[in-house]
Amino acid sequence: MVKNISGMSTLTIYNKLSEGFYLSWNYQQGDRLPLWLIDIISVWSTYGIVGSIILRPFFGIPCLLVLVIYKWRRRHLSMDDKIEEFLQNHNLAPIRYSFKEVKKMTKNFKDKLGEGGYGLVFKGKLCSGHHVAIKLLCTSKGKGQDFINEVASIERIHHANVTKLIGFCVEGSKQALVYDFMSNGSLDKIIFSEENRNTLGWKKLFDIVIGVARGIDYLHQGCDMQILHFDIKPHNILLDENFNPKVSDFGLAKLYSVDDNTVSLTAARGTIGYIAPELVYKNLGGISYKADVYSFGMLVLEMVGRRKNLNAFAGHTSQIYFPSWIYDRLDQGEDMELGDISDDEKVMIRKMIITSFWCIQLLPSDHPSMNKVLKMLESNVELLEMPAKPFHQLPLETSTEVHNCENSNDEESRSLDVVTISSFNVV
Repeated sequence: MVKNISGMSTLTIYNKLSEGFYLSWNYQQGDRLPLWLIDIISVWSTYGIVGSIILRPFFGIPCLLVLVIYKWRRRHLSMDDKIEEFLQNHNLAPIRYSFKEVKKMTKNFKDKLGEGGYGLVFKGKLCSGHHVAIKLLCTSKGKGQDFINEVASIERIHHANVTKLIGFCVEGSKQALVYDFMSNGSLDKIIFSEENRNTLGWKKLFDIVIGVARGIDYLHQGCDMQILHFDIKPHNILLDENFNPKVSDFGLAKLYSVDDNTVSLTAARGTIGYIAPELVYKNLGGISYKADVYSFGMLVLEMVGRRKNLNAFAGHTSQIYFPSWIYDRLDQGEDMELGDISDDEKVMIRKMIITSFWCIQLLPSDHPSMNKVLKMLESNVELLEMPAKPFHQLPLETSTEVHNCENSNDEESRSLDVVTISSFNVV
């Protein structure tokens, strides 16, 4: 049975079958439409909106997934292009490995050495039998900038007290850096561990301080560019089989002209407890290589105390912040309670402490250069003058945001308020 459609010169029927899709039919006067099609049209006219609402999730979820995948791929392609452009513009000495080779070196990432905000570190072995440490970078950090910072900095460096980059891997989102393997790990595992803290005597610790100072001094004035590390701390000092120190981890490093006395940063960077005050408080002075000098001073004091500078669980309130406590004892000529030590060891310890207090003075203009630091450490202790106590209260309102690329440890991710109390105030 059919039904005559009349009364209209042209009949256009639109059916909204789903969001964004339409169907149209044109019928001239006298055209006949089957009843079954009229029934379908009637049903869709009545319930089309309800149907579209019900069906929307079935169409929307796949579209959303496609959009997310597209955005993710676009972001990583942009990051990959940025890295590839950098690699093409630099004639790099390190070897480029495939990710398949990296997996083979590490036996499918079997032996993990450590991890942090930067990613994971695994022990590996080259075909020659040479052991290496392979750092897998976390690609969510810096959109490839960490990789560029590290490679751009370390390719310029050839020094006994700085880690050597053997090679790298870049395959899409997979980024890895291949370094010489340091069999004695990082300095923090020696000085902060109850089990290992007596592994090294004072003479060896003093040699490590000298080595780290030489490495940093080379970064500041030994290259064609000035390299500011911005993350000097025990975790980033690696020790080889003879406990010779090597400065590592250049993920936060910045390169500047050797003629730049001050540099610009959009935000403070480093690890809380080692960040120079001028990176946080704008009114103290410009940012320069003196920021690394401050961090070095804090590192040396932790080596002397063989503990973190801030220890909330210390037996006495006066010992909670070690630099303040040790300054008072040294200034008053009291025993530093560092155990049974010889006269020669006392001289080395005193030189380390006095030098470190010069490094952590409040104003960057009062910090010595690393070259001057080396001269202080190698000079006669009687010639060293005790500086003013470097702990003063600072106003919080002048602070800026702190960015820390490696804050996997709870103690390293303290709030800025705690830093102000522990690092810059009188305890």
